[in-house]
Amino acid sequence: MIGNQASTANRAEQLLLTPREAARTLSVCERTLYGLTKSGDLPCVRIGRAVRYSTNDLRAFIEQKKI
Repeated sequence: MIGNQASTANRAEQLLLTPREAARTLSVCERTLYGLTKSGDLPCVRIGRAVRYSTNDLRAFIEQKKI
């Protein structure tokens, strides 16, 4: 049972990232990440007061920005 909970937690971590993790993933600072969010270029997920970023949204953003 405990192993199953750990597996579920790992999947949840892969789905949503904190702003720090998302910024690190995109190789930008958190301020730039917040700017992208505010401008509407990068969507975020709000759970209460917590802000999270979907890994799928990060991948889509990268694909959209390719030249």
